[in-house]
Amino acid sequence: MFGLWRTFSSVVLYLTLALGLGGLLGNGLVLWHLGLHIRRGPLAVYALHLAAADFLFLGCQAGSAVAQAALGAQHSLAFVVSFLAFAAGLWLLAAFSLELCVAEVFPACHAGCRPRHTSGAVCGLLWALTPPAVLLPAHACGLLRGGARLGACVRLHAASIAWLLALVCGACGAGLVLFLWVACCSPRPRPRFYGAVLGSAMLLALCGLPYVLLWSLRPLLGALLPPFPPLARLLACVHASARPLLYFVAGRQPGKRQPLRAVLQRALGDGAPRGPGGLALPMGTV
Repeated sequence: MFGLWRTFSSVVLYLTLALGLGGLLGNGLVLWHLGLHIRRGPLAVYALHLAAADFLFLGCQAGSAVAQAALGAQHSLAFVVSFLAFAAGLWLLAAFSLELCVAEVFPACHAGCRPRHTSGAVCGLLWALTPPAVLLPAHACGLLRGGARLGACVRLHAASIAWLLALVCGACGAGLVLFLWVACCSPRPRPRFYGAVLGSAMLLALCGLPYVLLWSLRPLLGALLPPFPPLARLLACVHASARPLLYFVAGRQPGKRQPLRAVLQRALGDGAPRGPGGLALPMGTV
């Protein structure tokens, strides 16, 4: 049994490392093209920040897998740092899904009442709110340094679980409402990012939720179900690595071979691609 468990742990560890490296490449390409070469619309700002959060999470997971393969153990600090990036992506995905849902269900209100720089302000606010929401319960429960404070740990960890479940419900609920609205009620064609948001919501429900459960019930799950923590990390890497594939599938045209920039431009861009200095080129030049 010990040999079987060791083999299982090694296979899952190296799969996590491979997925982390592949996801780093995919999200890095999205960051490169969307950040420097593609003109972004308001909703594409969420995709840019979401790719940054996924890149950080996968980098933490790949580094943690290398350290675990070399040292044979994983420090709790690595789990906290990787979950920090995962939680930022969860915030951003919920905001992305909710705004796309509102834009499709209430298009006139969204176009008339939305300030110009809402996406950037919301993303900056979410990046600022994530560290205290993760680090405060982690510090109170002894995952950083020092001993655990039982009363503060219970209160802060309960609040952390509540807002995490609210984010999961918000992202998945907005995706479900968007799907029902487009399928049954909307006379307009499918909006941009429709497939990416629905795919991300499905990935969150299937692959991201176990990582949320790992954060919420880590000591209990580690003691009762030893295979659960490595599998949850593996599924979370699938969740973060598959998003660039969703963009690629949404932007490609069947039967045609096109550069990656053109595919991402169709899936995420708004208007003409940017020129060398970050300026939009005229459509005739393109």
